[in-house]
Amino acid sequence: MGLKTKLGFVLTLGLLISQASATDIAILRNGFTIRHESRAPLGETTRLFLTPDGSSFVDVRTAEIDRIEPDLTPSAAPAKNDEAIAILPGSSPTPATAPASVPPAAPPAQIRVSVTPANVAEVVGAASDRYRLDPDLVNSVIRAESGFKVHAVSPKGAQGLMQLMPGTASKLGVSNAFDPAANVDGGTRYLRELLEHYNFDLIKALAAYNAGPQRVEQYKGVPPYRETRLYVASIVRDFNRKKLAQQKAAMAARPKAQAQAQAKPQTQKSQGQRKPVRASTPSAAARTTPPTGN
Repeated sequence: MGLKTKLGFVLTLGLLISQASATDIAILRNGFTIRHESRAPLGETTRLFLTPDGSSFVDVRTAEIDRIEPDLTPSAAPAKNDEAIAILPGSSPTPATAPASVPPAAPPAQIRVSVTPANVAEVVGAASDRYRLDPDLVNSVIRAESGFKVHAVSPKGAQGLMQLMPGTASKLGVSNAFDPAANVDGGTRYLRELLEHYNFDLIKALAAYNAGPQRVEQYKGVPPYRETRLYVASIVRDFNRKKLAQQKAAMAARPKAQAQAQAKPQTQKSQGQRKPVRASTPSAAARTTPPTGN
């Protein structure tokens, strides 16, 4: 690539980023928010830059953004060495290596609980209703955490469908993390608490669920861990994929419903134009009711 080409690319990127230099909040149609430093349109998506230098960003469908409002909270300095994440339709994260930590203790003995996919769907629906969360979001978290494996145990000791750490499970009152109902109830409640804590900033809430609120506070946002970056990206992508599929299904069903609605008045009109039958006897008149014209 020549010097002029490189310079032109840098200038173009700079112009795109400069469209929104102040810290803003993107309010999505699903009620979640994404705090960002700047943004740039990229076809049908909008790239939201989470750091001033543009090293960390999230791509969301422009149609999913309801409005942009200024962020009235004090801005914080970005974390160093942040890795960029791009939430792109159709992309898939690669396996990530967790940050260095103290070697985990041996996982506790598992308590087996009989469960079926129908049971999981039922407990997710009940917990989502209880804590006023979209069940699709809860399912996306479960998919990223355990792949819907009830007895999953991570190398760090997280347990069950929503991978609750023993300390977190204890605080949430979950005595058996391998009980699907108790695990999903505790995990959904914890996710709701994180969303409220971060003013329904979905990115921060998911990052805190994965890396812990302490790390989000330390880095004033998503911590620079590859595992956490890919974790957040996979959940947002899976959640958006479900919503897009639902929108397409609704749009596909709309013409059929409209056709049925249009056919009904025509049928009523044709019935209204039918000539009434003249009864010759009182008994026939009682059986035949003249149609009411429009």
